[in-house]
Amino acid sequence: MSIQSVRLQTTYRHMHASSAAAAINVGRINALIYAIVMESRGVYMTADRGKMKQFADGLLRRNHELAEAVKTMEKNVRDDDAELFSSFRQRITQFIDFRQELARRGVEISSAAAREWGDNDANRAMRSKLNSDIEALERIYQQRAREADELANENRYAAAYLFALGLAALLLAALNVVVMRGSVVGALSEITQATDRIAQDDVKSEVPHLHRHDEIGHLARAVQNFRDAVARIFELIELGTAQARDAAMTERDKFNDKYQAKKWQLSAAINSMPQGLIMLDGKANVVAMNANYRKIYSLPETIQAGSTLEEILQHRVRSGLFSGDVTKYVGAVLDRIAKRQPTAYEIALNDGRIIKIYERPMDGGGWVSVQEDVTEQRQRERILERMERFLATIIENVAEGIIAKDARNLRYVFVNKAAEKMIGMSRGEIIGKTARELFSAEAAELIERRDQQLLAQKQQLEPIIDTVDNPTRGRRVISARRLQIGGAGEESHMFVTMVEDRTEKMVAAA
Repeated sequence: MSIQSVRLQTTYRHMHASSAAAAINVGRINALIYAIVMESRGVYMTADRGKMKQFADGLLRRNHELAEAVKTMEKNVRDDDAELFSSFRQRITQFIDFRQELARRGVEISSAAAREWGDNDANRAMRSKLNSDIEALERIYQQRAREADELANENRYAAAYLFALGLAALLLAALNVVVMRGSVVGALSEITQATDRIAQDDVKSEVPHLHRHDEIGHLARAVQNFRDAVARIFELIELGTAQARDAAMTERDKFNDKYQAKKWQLSAAINSMPQGLIMLDGKANVVAMNANYRKIYSLPETIQAGSTLEEILQHRVRSGLFSGDVTKYVGAVLDRIAKRQPTAYEIALNDGRIIKIYERPMDGGGWVSVQEDVTEQRQRERILERMERFLATIIENVAEGIIAKDARNLRYVFVNKAAEKMIGMSRGEIIGKTARELFSAEAAELIERRDQQLLAQKQQLEPIIDTVDNPTRGRRVISARRLQIGGAGEESHMFVTMVEDRTEKMVAAA
């Protein structure tokens, strides 16, 4: 879904950009045709040779611009407008040739000869066909814009589906954590309680989880065998058979060894967790805890299973890791245990460490808490945030213009304040466009040639002096150093240019 969303967005962006560029070109061509007609009228409506020459020069210049505009428009031609554009291009060529001949007749012969050539029905018919072609092309590009909007709607649907999938994955992950804790930790607590009852000579109590086929089930069946062995021992004692009693004791020891082995395996699994873990019963007494929990709070060996949460907190107070009200804290934990409300939160210890805590209820009224030291992670996040602000401040305030563009499509992605001032445009007008959309054809060709040189040289740290035509500030002399970040095929492949405007220095030196 992510790949599809990216594809839809890319297609929408290309379609929107091409339709917008084509629409702009159509408007430009229409304006140039109108300007050429006006220059033509100037040729055959004036008798002054000097003024006629000015109108003729303007007409030829507009003819050249019209030809260039048609070439630019040809880049966005697709299958649906190729045939129409072909006939349109032929008419434009005829129109240009016709107007060039009109200018020649006006300059070399007379205005009357130019009027006779230009002011006739054939010329008006050609104009009418050109207008029809332009209107047809405009309809095609409007249809492309509508198709781009439809793609944008599809992309929104894809994003919604992607969000739903991510939410479902998150819910499944949370459910998995709850189920694992309930099925392993809770079951272990119940089996431990069953063994305590057997140790107190209660050989008639039921052992839970016998139906399970995993390690918990094996452990439960081992406890049941242990209970049965103890029951048989009691029977043998009552019968007074010493030999049978000894055999039963041996069998009990064997089952006890198996039980201890299973218990040690589960204890090793709990202690191998990278997080700290503590289990409490309904009265906030410790059922079990692993080594990482002890390490987080530096608990002494005197605190074991059977200790209370209040004893742990009192130790933390003495060691300087807790400064709150112990009674209120224990009361809040008991309240959460009673309400069986899972929760997650962070606490800051007095020594500067930050602990992430996840709490979940257990079957039977118990409580399990998983705790993780996230101090280094939070410190790295703060350092990264400070570094980003630091770099942004430096880049925005250096005297050199800094410009970055995507090496894959040569579109500008960043300019600093100095670069905005040098170009004479705001970053909103620059970002997302190419050099050919911002500068003259000559300047854009020079910039693209420098980009190709950078691609071949990897880095270009020595400054190169160029003279370019700025669309807002005129002809400028610039010094540029370039480097590229990343490589071909990488999403982060970028060209970075550091620009210095030397126009005033060159004028002063001259």
